[in-house]
Amino acid sequence: MYDVNDLLELALKETENLNNGEVFLVKELFKGYEWNRIPRKDRLLLGTLFLNHISRNASPIQVIEKTTSGQQKYRIQNENSHLVD
Repeated sequence: MYDVNDLLELALKETENLNNGEVFLVKELFKGYEWNRIPRKDRLLLGTLFLNHISRNASPIQVIEKTTSGQQKYRIQNENSHLVD
């Protein structure tokens, strides 16, 4: 299996396949069985690393509200788009 930094790179790469305005969770960037094979502690760390990366770097990804289960939601928002919330 990959280490958490490799998983972060895979997740960031996968966001390139999302359409403008799409809302997603980090776990949705992986196939279900892949996500389930990642140890829970690494999934939690991956979520933290992803949030920190998005917050500290210029990115078309916006941090939005959390789900009722506490998972952080994100939205792809390209600069040239004029989406209305």
